Amino acid sequence: MLDGFNYDSLIHTKTHPLSYYAATRKPWTWPQLQGEQSVDVCVIGAGFTGLSTALSLAEQGYHVAVLEAHQVGWGASGRNGGQVLTGIGHGLDPFRKTLGETGIQLLWDMGHEAVKCVSDLIHKYQIDCDLTWGFLETALKPSHMKAIAEHIEACEHYHYPHRLQQVNQENIQQYINSSRYIGGLIDMGGAHLHPLNLCLGEAQAATKLGVQVYENSPVHSISRGKKVIIQTPHGTIKANYLVAAGNAYLGHLIPEISGKILPAGSYMIATEPLGELRAKQLLPYNMAVCDLRTVLDYFRLSADHRLLFGGLCTYTGKHPKNIQQSLYPAMLKVFPQLSDIKIDYAWGGYLGIGMNRMPQLGIIDNNIIYAQAYAGHGVSASHLLGQLIAEAINGDHTRFAVLEKIKHHNFPGGRRFRSPLLALGMLYYQIRDWLH
Repeated sequence: MLDGFNYDSLIHTKTHPLSYYAATRKPWTWPQLQGEQSVDVCVIGAGFTGLSTALSLAEQGYHVAVLEAHQVGWGASGRNGGQVLTGIGHGLDPFRKTLGETGIQLLWDMGHEAVKCVSDLIHKYQIDCDLTWGFLETALKPSHMKAIAEHIEACEHYHYPHRLQQVNQENIQQYINSSRYIGGLIDMGGAHLHPLNLCLGEAQAATKLGVQVYENSPVHSISRGKKVIIQTPHGTIKANYLVAAGNAYLGHLIPEISGKILPAGSYMIATEPLGELRAKQLLPYNMAVCDLRTVLDYFRLSADHRLLFGGLCTYTGKHPKNIQQSLYPAMLKVFPQLSDIKIDYAWGGYLGIGMNRMPQLGIIDNNIIYAQAYAGHGVSASHLLGQLIAEAINGDHTRFAVLEKIKHHNFPGGRRFRSPLLALGMLYYQIRDWLH
């Protein structure tokens, strides 16, 4: 087992933090920005949002440069659970008054289009990232089963195109070999994959289309104006548009949006290879799994038959001293039969959360566009928002404007107190999970 894993020792390095994904990544690398150049669009952040934007624009003939402070996929895009799930945000009812029924319908449509964006891109560019279809949402209490029934009803109302199947307590163990759950929902419109290899494959595809991707090129300053000037340690880019796609890792480069997002920690472990038979005994249909709690467990099998298990979201800004020791008991609550299994990898990272748990999309000074705060559902949503950004730059603001209507407030407490205040708020939801 990996004892004494020190996440903080990795957070400031430019190489990918030690993880199962980093250990099984494709070997591609990109140069550092040197000198001066001019482009149509400069993107900050070589994650899913930035690369989706770059690919969409390059396909339309735009000259695009992507700046990554570390390596392609270094942030949440290369460290997450690898679950490609339908939906934009965490519940749309609070936005009905702002968007109207037409806007809510459009968000539903975009929610399942987001998954299609990912699968279409994988097939179009032949990206090897272990795409596997099937998602199981699990229930631990009757209120979760009620939420599942309501979700199925809403999906039927909004014409969700994929097969949904409610699973009761009598047959849930056909799909997951655990006594922890009282039921669930099978969604064949969801999937799972190797997120870092998807990100690297997108960067490779973008490069072939003429996008200039630069690693180890952190942005030090941004000068605004009719042209945006972006300065890195060894180079400068002048662009008509700047796309800020750094999400939880953008820092305070753009003050107007830094207070609207909170970096929250999320963590994962990967077992040693279980072998095909034992892995299939855990998850016979090889689906991605999440439960319905606010602070949830999420897990799936890898292509080489490991269990990848995640959870333990933290809002305090402090990381566990030992990720493995923190997550291992949660894994055994689900699968006690793995008590003899070693853990090969443990890692973590930041995801971006907003006050209303809806992705944030907007324009500053007419030529700085941002997308951030996916609240843990970013693999598919980030790809869709990248396309919306490209549409807006190309002159079509129709869909961009729908998300732009949603107001996003700064977290109270400023930089010093916003994390403790949110942690206190999330404790309320955890207590509700325990009591109801």
